[in-house]
Amino acid sequence: MGRPPLGSTKFPAWVDLPVEWNYLDAFGHVNNTHYIRWFESARVAYLQGCELITWMKPDPVGPILASIECHYRRPLYFPDTVRIGARAEEIGRSRMVLYHMVYSLQQREIVADGRSYVVLFDYHRERPTRIPDEDRQRIEQFEATAVSLEEPTA
Repeated sequence: MGRPPLGSTKFPAWVDLPVEWNYLDAFGHVNNTHYIRWFESARVAYLQGCELITWMKPDPVGPILASIECHYRRPLYFPDTVRIGARAEEIGRSRMVLYHMVYSLQQREIVADGRSYVVLFDYHRERPTRIPDEDRQRIEQFEATAVSLEEPTA
């Protein structure tokens, strides 16, 4: 899977969440830490959508977040609702890169985007492990269900 263009708004996993008053910092906009939590919500929805529930249990193999990046594009304020998308950008031997986008329904703009680098990890051996072929197939099937920003499914 190659890198999708930044402007593409097709994702197989979507989560809508309210911007809450307590998310605001001293400057009156949403604090940067909440974007990372929103990425996590979309990442979990993605794994659930792929039916990779076993990845969500570290017994003995499960996902581990190796790295995360976030690009803040516009400030976000209360009240608002954000729509967060997640899609696979790359699937390697033992890791996958998920691309995330945070869209403000009130501003009708992308307010942030970034990537989560998720490694399938063997917690007993304490090292990465290969992503099974059947899981790769689930990911590919789930990616085929991607819908655009304007038509997210529940």
